[in-house]
Amino acid sequence: MRHLLSTEGLDLATATSLLDTADTLKQTLLGREVRKLPTLRGRTVVTLFYENSTRTRVSFEVAGKWMSADVINVSASSSSVGKGESLRDTALTLAAAGADCVIIRHPASGAAHRLAGWLDEAGTHVVNAGDGMHEHPTQALLDAATLRERLGELAGRRIAIVGDLLHSRVARSNVHLLRTLGAEVVLVAPPTLVPTGAQHWGVEVRHELDPELPKLDAVMMLRVQAERMHGAFFPSAREYSVAYGLNQARLDKLPEHAVVLHPGPMLRGMEIAPAVADSPRAAITQQVRNGVHVRMAVLYHLLAGEEIAA
Repeated sequence: MRHLLSTEGLDLATATSLLDTADTLKQTLLGREVRKLPTLRGRTVVTLFYENSTRTRVSFEVAGKWMSADVINVSASSSSVGKGESLRDTALTLAAAGADCVIIRHPASGAAHRLAGWLDEAGTHVVNAGDGMHEHPTQALLDAATLRERLGELAGRRIAIVGDLLHSRVARSNVHLLRTLGAEVVLVAPPTLVPTGAQHWGVEVRHELDPELPKLDAVMMLRVQAERMHGAFFPSAREYSVAYGLNQARLDKLPEHAVVLHPGPMLRGMEIAPAVADSPRAAITQQVRNGVHVRMAVLYHLLAGEEIAA
């Protein structure tokens, strides 16, 4: 694997290998007082974030440090980007300075692919940590890792992705990966928040949440991304919550084994009730924990590739 830019086109063998490696790394570190592996000693990993982030940025940094890599954080607001430097020149500067892997988050869809094209000759790997409304592959992988822990194999499982599908790179990556892993995916959202052509993604599209709940093995709630909205997509936050928010009454309609996911940050009281977010049925903090191990696995596959050193 040269880069990780998308889950679209990620084959079953590679996806399963990444998830299995994440599980192996998790078990290797279990119970250790010092959570350090020498696997990436001497490697340099750079996080290049043009958008704000807590979970993704921190978990990539922790993942690199737990594998003994040198991790450098570059923020667009405090770098030469603020002086007008182009993405290409920034990327080439990082490669020339010795970056083995650049992890990028960018507001423009396709930015990670452009970066990979520029850095191929330098031998620098690229990981897409979210590009515009396109994809967020490591989020989909950590969601799948969490679902595997809770449900076992995902083949035949029915999973709903609910909310702002139109602006969600998380939804797109999850659709591709979950289908590759054999899950049935149903998208639930108001018509104004369903992407054009979603009916051709190999999923079911529904506009009412309640009839779907008793049939689900998992439900993934999405944040309403107001910062990407230019216009009115629903009448009010209250009406959205009434129609699509996951409250206690809706949680009770799910089968007992069903899992609740949310990629964060959560808008408590809008797309998910506080009691649901904090319920044992919710795997939200488990997603964050698994994010570290999944991102360790991605870095391992890109930069190491040999047997995991304990």
